Amino acid sequence: MGHNDELKELYDLARRAMECQADLGHREIIFEAGMKKQKPIDPSPKIPAATATTLLEEAASVVEIAQFAGLEEHRAAICDCHKCPLGDTRTKFVYGVGNPQAKIMFIGEAPGRDEDLQGEPFVGRAGKLLDKILVAIGFARQDVYIANILKCRPPNNRDPQPDEMHLCIPYLKEQIRLIHPQMICALGRIASHGLLETTTPLGRLRKVWHRFEDTPLLVTYHPAALLRFPEYKRDTWEDMQLLKAEYDRINAI
Repeated sequence: MGHNDELKELYDLARRAMECQADLGHREIIFEAGMKKQKPIDPSPKIPAATATTLLEEAASVVEIAQFAGLEEHRAAICDCHKCPLGDTRTKFVYGVGNPQAKIMFIGEAPGRDEDLQGEPFVGRAGKLLDKILVAIGFARQDVYIANILKCRPPNNRDPQPDEMHLCIPYLKEQIRLIHPQMICALGRIASHGLLETTTPLGRLRKVWHRFEDTPLLVTYHPAALLRFPEYKRDTWEDMQLLKAEYDRINAI
């Protein structure tokens, strides 16, 4: 095979890969930060080898960064994910639950045993406590949206590993884009560190509004921590009052 034929074959592979993504229902192809969108290329034998290779790399990343029309479409596209070993050990994929137009989004770290069995986040003891916290500030579970950074349970409920969070957080970012909440509440140290990309202790992150990309973000304790350390309940209640006050301010008639 001559050099020109090899280049044309590379181009055809990249084109077919992008067509496959379109067949999966992606409305738009978005390349990773730092990459430029490629203009339609005449399939002639003059394509530089480096350009053809870049097209293949970009096509391979489309599944992770494509935009979707809605949460159900997004969930259907990623629910069989096996990008990391957690896909092989999970019982159920835990996508998220709640109002798809929620104004507040609560984000934890990862599913636990009960969540892994039921396929829904925050359904165990910590979830029941979260429900009570929501009621205390005037919300029901169906009013907000609840998700985790990881969609699969780590074995023995261990902490999520950095590489697992790195692979899974693009899914969460797409959920946030689709829901477009007015604010986010990060539940616990790991979720806060993952979203804010910091190692600052949780106690120093509290009581201050941060931003996750364009969305205001508030940090508080994970409900599971309140079960182990009831003395954190007062601090959490103060955080929830701050959250509710900002919600009321934004939505004042």
